[in-house]
Amino acid sequence: MDIPVGHPRGGAIVSSQMRAIVIDRFGGVENLTYRRIPVPEVGDDDVLVRVEFAGVGSWDAVERAGEYDGAFGVPSAFPYVLGWDAAGTVAAVGRNVTRLAVGDRVYAATMPVPRGGFYAEYGVVEAEHVARVPERIPTEQAGAMAWDAFTALSGLEVLGLQPGETLMVFGASGGIGHMALQLARHLGVRVLAVASGDDGVALARRLGADVVVDGRRDDVLAAASEFAPRGLDAALVTAGGPTAERSLHAVKDSGQIAWPNGVQPAVASSTRATLTYYDGDRSRAASDRLNALIDASSFEVHLAQTFPLERARDAHLALRDHYIGKLALRVT
Repeated sequence: MDIPVGHPRGGAIVSSQMRAIVIDRFGGVENLTYRRIPVPEVGDDDVLVRVEFAGVGSWDAVERAGEYDGAFGVPSAFPYVLGWDAAGTVAAVGRNVTRLAVGDRVYAATMPVPRGGFYAEYGVVEAEHVARVPERIPTEQAGAMAWDAFTALSGLEVLGLQPGETLMVFGASGGIGHMALQLARHLGVRVLAVASGDDGVALARRLGADVVVDGRRDDVLAAASEFAPRGLDAALVTAGGPTAERSLHAVKDSGQIAWPNGVQPAVASSTRATLTYYDGDRSRAASDRLNALIDASSFEVHLAQTFPLERARDAHLALRDHYIGKLALRVT
């Protein structure tokens, strides 16, 4: 039977139950279960999104294993639904929400604690963190975009580079990296992309990087020295490790390094340049800035593979393999 969910303005009606991928305890991929659970209630300031596509991120596997348990100051509750990114259409809005309407095509960034994530037919999120999908972006791409794009944009804003200045994007074929590369090029920044594998190099080159090197086999410092003989103005690091840490020596003493919180391992030694750890801004103001850049550029989200919702276990197994760009789930 169909019933109202919460007290949505406009009287939107959705089913009382939804298909979802849930976990009943933290652990391995075998704990991902496909079944029906109640649709979340809609608060006064919330939007209920009918999810069409959801992003699958490396952090999902960390969360599935229980590494985030209690990290946000909220007790974990089961059944637990993963999924931080999604795109679809507005199914219902809270009584205080006026800028979005039922049927709008939107993307959203949420945190699964405490109300559940987007590995489900419906997800509820505060309206502040929901934005209309830019017209030129397919919904499938938008579903895997939010957190990575916000993190990429926030990193570039931390660095504050001017047109013509030089930036190294380390991890340029990954989720955050390939989006940061595109945004930086649109802003007129010269980009040295450190990618992974032949496919990663090809992607970074296609997306407009000025110079591309393979971080697994090429001499990053030599390439950086040739690209910016006086030193790089900045670096945005989206993948940690010894090679990433060594590459920071290519940034000049007066330069800056942006490092998203959660990128592991963190820097173990001191750097000459200013190192800033930061979080992605997912506010309405940030989505307005991101959408403006997307509308004015040729931005795309590269999807390595999209899995049906019921194959979420396969998607999590794919996180262990080499891939470029993003993974996604097709929900509805």
